[in-house]
Amino acid sequence: MKLLRLTLLGLALALPAAGFAQWQWIDQDGRKVFSDQPPPVEVPAKSILRQPGSKSLAASVSVEAQAAAASASAPQSAKVPPGVPKISGKDKELEEKKKKADAAEAEKKRDKEEEIAKARADSCDRAKHAKATFDSGIRITRMNSKGEQEFLDDDARAAEIKRLEGVIASECKPGGGKPGSS
Repeated sequence: MKLLRLTLLGLALALPAAGFAQWQWIDQDGRKVFSDQPPPVEVPAKSILRQPGSKSLAASVSVEAQAAAASASAPQSAKVPPGVPKISGKDKELEEKKKKADAAEAEKKRDKEEEIAKARADSCDRAKHAKATFDSGIRITRMNSKGEQEFLDDDARAAEIKRLEGVIASECKPGGGKPGSS
């Protein structure tokens, strides 16, 4: 039983180490390349900075320093051969998709704001029309909970006018009644 546990523990510790097998080298353009595959045969051994199983960081640092010094001292035209596109490190397709997503999100937000503005304008118009009706002095009826028609008394009429004035004050502002836009 102990032997089985030790074997499983050994396997568990060995598996993550296999997942970290990384090759690192400097390609012909002077860029660092990281891969889980060995470099192509064209890459000289001095350009290989790290390989699976090697624990020598000092060697990789010295090779890296030599490569950096060589690329710094070389003229710009020698770094990139003519006809080879320069890699900027940015994915143009990804950036384009991000721009489209941002534009779609902005358009959706703008549409929502327009819809809210239309609803506020409609609410404002209805409140103004209802207040005009109450201010005209005509008798107003409503249906009660039993479905019967009843006339509003002076107290109910005053309360409704006050409520309508509050709606007009909040919905008919130039800023649309948004918080902080007085």
